[in-house]
Amino acid sequence: MPFPASRFLPGRRALLCTLAAAAVGGTALPVFAQAQSLLNVSYDVSREFYKDYNTLFAKHWKASTGQDVKLNQSHGGSSKQARSVADGLEADVITMNQSNDIDMLHDRGQLVPADWAKRLPDNSAPTTSVSVILVRKGNPKKIKDWDDLGRAGVSVVIPNPKITGNGRYTYVAAWGATLKKGATPAAARELATRIFANVPVFDGGGRAATTTFAQRGIGDALVTFESEVPLIKREFGEDFDVVYPSWTILAENPVAVVDKVADKRGSRKLAEAYLKYLWSDEAQDLAARHHLRPRAAKVLAKYAKDFPRVQVFTIDEVFGGWKKAQKEHFDDGATYDQILSAAKR
Repeated sequence: MPFPASRFLPGRRALLCTLAAAAVGGTALPVFAQAQSLLNVSYDVSREFYKDYNTLFAKHWKASTGQDVKLNQSHGGSSKQARSVADGLEADVITMNQSNDIDMLHDRGQLVPADWAKRLPDNSAPTTSVSVILVRKGNPKKIKDWDDLGRAGVSVVIPNPKITGNGRYTYVAAWGATLKKGATPAAARELATRIFANVPVFDGGGRAATTTFAQRGIGDALVTFESEVPLIKREFGEDFDVVYPSWTILAENPVAVVDKVADKRGSRKLAEAYLKYLWSDEAQDLAARHHLRPRAAKVLAKYAKDFPRVQVFTIDEVFGGWKKAQKEHFDDGATYDQILSAAKR
């Protein structure tokens, strides 16, 4: 038998009166709202790390503030993700694998300030990785360095440098390593032309390239981040070996609050805390367990056996920074487009 509506009228009237009074006098209402949410737009191969980081941060936020938080994540080719944010995807924070994808947000709509990288330590990059070469078990093609990826008869899987950070890192790694070994820019260009002539398919992200190589069995080698190798072996088995080139690029993973979105949504405090916590000991330890190289020296020392010492160079050191590299190598009609055109002949 339904309860008579009159039994609930006094409470209902009281609630309506409270709402009315708050609307007129500006009195704060009891908080019955859902947990505050945050969207992290990130690059393709970071999804597992941020899935676990979100759980870690949510516990930290709850303990610190008593508040629950809903943390969402979006992943894809880095430049494609950045363009989505520039075109209106409301990311509270953006976490990329190279700074030019965040610079884009300043250049297209000033969603972040020009000096965004100065707001957090380490140029706002809490973790790093390096580009490595994954080969079939036993390394049947005897691939030892970048030069070998340009040999006749070698097929190499690389995601599209026009839309992925992973692909751009491959390009600058091979080019910069050539220079580091004393060769000329002309020799670096010639090697890049031969390497990209050996690419059978350009995937739209690092994870798609992994699928092409590991699941579809295409290619003799895959260029990827060091952090991806253990995940590939867990998912697809131990039928692969990793090759550390003589020189490789240090891939820095920068992060930033998307100011215009955070201010519009009232999420700035949460967004800033979410990024700042990436430098905590707990988050740095989590990053190391996900095979990302931590910035914290004591955490790196703890996991030293997982991170071989390699000769690395930075994008600033060899190319004068990502802005300059983007303009000279990856903008429409720049060196990469010219190389790709030559490679297809």
